[in-house]
Amino acid sequence: MPREFRDRALHLVDIENLTGTGLPDSVAVQVARRNLQRAVPVADGDLVVVGSSHAAALAIADGWGAARYVWRSGRDGADLALLGVLEEDVAERFDHVVIASGDGIFADAAAGLGRRGCDVTVVAREGGISWRLWTAVHDVRLLRPHDAVTASELGTAA
Repeated sequence: MPREFRDRALHLVDIENLTGTGLPDSVAVQVARRNLQRAVPVADGDLVVVGSSHAAALAIADGWGAARYVWRSGRDGADLALLGVLEEDVAERFDHVVIASGDGIFADAAAGLGRRGCDVTVVAREGGISWRLWTAVHDVRLLRPHDAVTASELGTAA
């Protein structure tokens, strides 16, 4: 897939949402990373921020690799940690923001970024995106099971 962004992009990854579990193992994280990369490639200079609770921190870091990590536990902990990143003058620093989650909690922030001139793409699992988030942005990309990379394709046992 060709690069569509003009400059730097910020990729916010709700890894629990993409893997469908609050305790993903490193293989599930690798699979989610590869599938996300297919939907929206990460270019040199982009910043990737992965959010999660601390409970699976080692597996997530092992499965994802180089990234900025934000940890917060409790109800909506990963979401709240990622929303905290969006309070860091994002629209002034990045041309494009990718929100890899289907959670509706991101809808207001996504719409606000759009009003400030920042392009926003949402990447979510098919059937796993809230209507509020879907309607808050102009670019939604769905991760469909039949297009997905599997653990066996990564050469890793699940």
